[in-house]
Amino acid sequence: MNKNDFVKTIKEVGGYSEKKEAEKALDSVVAAIYKVLKTNGTVELVGFGKFENALQKGKEGKVPGSDKKYKTSDKMVPKFKPGKALKDEIAKIKVKK
Repeated sequence: MNKNDFVKTIKEVGGYSEKKEAEKALDSVVAAIYKVLKTNGTVELVGFGKFENALQKGKEGKVPGSDKKYKTSDKMVPKFKPGKALKDEIAKIKVKK
């Protein structure tokens, strides 16, 4: 699902009369999450999940097909941890074989 389809879903679920209102609501939520994560804070939506930053350790490796080696440094990365209610709902989805 791309952003345009998601905005249509927000319009339907949220009862917005115009697509612009639904898009503004989505943009506001995304901007707020960005703002909090940039200050190294966390956003916890009970039942849905938690947005937070996590430290990703640097690593060393070798470029395949050559003798070159590389090393990356430690960095912060965004992380999402789903809440129990979301996990329970997703677990109900039937798996196609």
